[in-house]
Amino acid sequence: MTASPLHLAVALDAAGWHPAAWRAEDAQPGALFTAKYWADLVAEAERGLLDFVTFEDALGMQSAAFHQPDDRTDQVRGNLDAVLLAARVAPLTTHIGLVPTANVTHTEPFHVATGIATLDHASGGRAGWRPQIAARAADAAHFGRRATPQLSDDDVRDPERIGRRLRPLFDEAADAVEVARRLWDSWEDDAEIRDATTGRFIDHRKVHHIDFTGDSFSVRGPSITPRPPQGQPLVTSLAHALVPYEFAARSCDVVYVTPHDRVGATAVLAQLDTAADRTGRDTRAWPLLRFAELLVFLDAEPGAAANRKARLDSLDGAELASDAEVFTGTPGELADLLLDWRQAGLDGFRLRPGTLPHDLLEITRGLVPELQRRGAFRTAYDATTLRGHLHLARPNSRYAQVSPPVQ
Repeated sequence: MTASPLHLAVALDAAGWHPAAWRAEDAQPGALFTAKYWADLVAEAERGLLDFVTFEDALGMQSAAFHQPDDRTDQVRGNLDAVLLAARVAPLTTHIGLVPTANVTHTEPFHVATGIATLDHASGGRAGWRPQIAARAADAAHFGRRATPQLSDDDVRDPERIGRRLRPLFDEAADAVEVARRLWDSWEDDAEIRDATTGRFIDHRKVHHIDFTGDSFSVRGPSITPRPPQGQPLVTSLAHALVPYEFAARSCDVVYVTPHDRVGATAVLAQLDTAADRTGRDTRAWPLLRFAELLVFLDAEPGAAANRKARLDSLDGAELASDAEVFTGTPGELADLLLDWRQAGLDGFRLRPGTLPHDLLEITRGLVPELQRRGAFRTAYDATTLRGHLHLARPNSRYAQVSPPVQ
């Protein structure tokens, strides 16, 4: 094993990340909305010793366009709630991290913080969270309480322009994460006494109001859920441009980025360093792990992955387009790429399987053994929490020092 082990995560989404993945030969479209389908995928990821899996979610139907709904009927539409899904599979797993997406634009941070804290308790310390803004104006109609900017086609073609237009939503998201973090800290670790003999269940001096006031909301606290096993569940985000890089630097433990080659990875990491400096983050005291995204089609036989993708492109009527680099090849070739890109300074990778379960199986049973043979990936879990997998310390509650001494 190298001194700095490679971290691997998998992004689970419907039948896979290709729009026509549900039509692949081994796809299971009839099972997409069943608990067993997701439980089987997560169990396979855990057999592959992956650090964590992520679950996609949104507040509106999927669409071919990033910024507006459509009426297509030849692609998967519909989601299960990601936080509830993660909680459902938590008791069926023992080590792998579970990181659902939960929106912060049309939801209350108190509710989201409670849900993620509950997931951390249910999983024994393996919860994470990907806070997501609602970038589509149409999604606001499902809630009827506010409007959000309508992005144009020109916006979508320019990630920096999108970031500028959506900056108020990212600022609000940073406040939402701060509220969640304070709520997770609002119960000190030893606030629960649970002494039936004396009749004392909690020490009220160790449960704190957070008294947060921001531009969009104020939250008094405390949380209704005791402090999570990890202290602070992992917070992650996907970023493509300056504004979301700054959000990651202000709020997150892990950021997913989308370079298309090693040179691009070096440039993105430099931008993240600049964002950390601009926001005043000391990454030595509070590390920000950087994961690159890749959408992958894998087969042991050379050329087979490219042929599978070409068939799916034909079924969808268009060549696959993605914000992330699209890789087709063998597990060995992907291992070469990951280890090459890693030299830019990346901590790990979040892989998007083109089809499920096929490409997940190629990751766990092809890529992982190849990386293990090269001494670049674990051969067994050495921790039981998600923070432990990523070698991140468990933070102390920010409120612990304000408790008066016991008389």
